[in-house]
Amino acid sequence: MAKYITRRVFYMFITFFLIATATFFLMKALPGSPISSASKLSPTQLAVVEAKYGLDQPIPVQYAKYMLNLAQGDLGNSFQFKNASVTDLIIDRLGPSMLLGTQGLVLGVALGILLGMIAALRQNTIWDYGSTFVAIIGISIPSFVFATFLQYWLAVEWKIFPVGLWKDGWMSSVLPSIALAMGPLATASRFIRTEMIEVLSSDYITLAKSKGANGFEVAFKHAFRNALIPLVTVLGPLAAGLLTGSLVIEKIFAIPGIGEQFVKSIMSNDFSIIMGTTLFFSAFLIVVIFLVDVLYGIIDPRIRLSGGKD
Repeated sequence: MAKYITRRVFYMFITFFLIATATFFLMKALPGSPISSASKLSPTQLAVVEAKYGLDQPIPVQYAKYMLNLAQGDLGNSFQFKNASVTDLIIDRLGPSMLLGTQGLVLGVALGILLGMIAALRQNTIWDYGSTFVAIIGISIPSFVFATFLQYWLAVEWKIFPVGLWKDGWMSSVLPSIALAMGPLATASRFIRTEMIEVLSSDYITLAKSKGANGFEVAFKHAFRNALIPLVTVLGPLAAGLLTGSLVIEKIFAIPGIGEQFVKSIMSNDFSIIMGTTLFFSAFLIVVIFLVDVLYGIIDPRIRLSGGKD
């Protein structure tokens, strides 16, 4: 186990280094620059600004300095916000994004598992067809359509929740969380239904029933646990995407999260924020995938993690 974790941590650093390198050179290859919109500055003033941010130096020198600062946890300063650290900007906006993502993920996965189990245990009944219909709606309709629908009916027409912004505390997070939950709900529902139907037809389930296991024990003690493993595989990247901010949902509801800041940084060519946010997303995803792999062994003890070649 220790060898496995050591090896995975090493690969995680290698992966992050390659992502950081690719992100840096891709940003440098894009047309324009963070100060290209500063048309009111004279050539002398532009030269001063470029020298201040190191933009007048050769690309390899800029890369070496960026990676050196990154190794020390410094993501640089924003071009858009004067003297603002990218790290501080991400931390300031992390709270709303994490709250929305956590609520959306928990709500979506909990309801999805419930619907999937009902569909599997009541196969080819109206419960199964209803669950499938909800899952298809969740998969086929984008989250921003749900967001618009929720805004119109629950905020504008019925005035139950605020339309947007982040001024009414927890109430401001309800509608965007519901919109974000539709994707995980559909995914969890379909995976649980498919896996549980397969597991329920297994020989060991038949054996458990022959030994007197009741329906509750068969569903939760034997079938549900084995059906969780494929779901965990897809929920890892899904959780990373939700917890680090949704670009569209945060923009629609004017939520001051990381996603909303990321969109603004792209529109203003703020390379520092774009690269910093991308690396934050990448690091979060890498860690989540690692935790998911470790979680396999906890959910199913038959899966052993080792440091061998296998």
